[in-house]
Amino acid sequence: MKRLVGYFLNGLIFTAPVALTVYIVWLLFTTVDGWLRIPIPGVGFVVTLLLITLIGFLASNFLARRALTLVEQLLDRVPGVRLLYSGVKDVLGAFVGEKKRFQTPVLVTLDPNAGSMAIGFLTQDSLEELGLADHVTVYLPQSYNFAGQMLVFPRDRITPLSAPSAKVMAFVVSGGVAEV
Repeated sequence: MKRLVGYFLNGLIFTAPVALTVYIVWLLFTTVDGWLRIPIPGVGFVVTLLLITLIGFLASNFLARRALTLVEQLLDRVPGVRLLYSGVKDVLGAFVGEKKRFQTPVLVTLDPNAGSMAIGFLTQDSLEELGLADHVTVYLPQSYNFAGQMLVFPRDRITPLSAPSAKVMAFVVSGGVAEV
């Protein structure tokens, strides 16, 4: 009976991540595919990807970039919308694009006496404009979650890590299970 339970658990360990990944990809695909309400399955998804790519192309063109900047300025002026728009833009910009923010993985000493440390990402190298010239900000992602905390630490408690930031993020988010 123990062997049968072991086989079941091994099957669950293999099947659950695959099934969950397939389900999330299917959910994402069908959601995006339904945005344009094109009755042919998959066409809405492809057209949406092409439209986003076209907007990206236009955004790199000087004249179109000026028009998109005007749209951004309009969104920045509307209360409530400004908060949502800037928050989404900042979060996306932190992970992708030219202004990636999670490029510098660091080890933070939380309590020197206990030797406790945390792994995070340097987000601001100086807080001089806040009167904290000897402090930095570090984002500490949570394991098995998309959330995290931004904390302020004295610069002398920060040690840069030499590992690639993507591997460090995977290590932290996996709860230390993924290899660095």
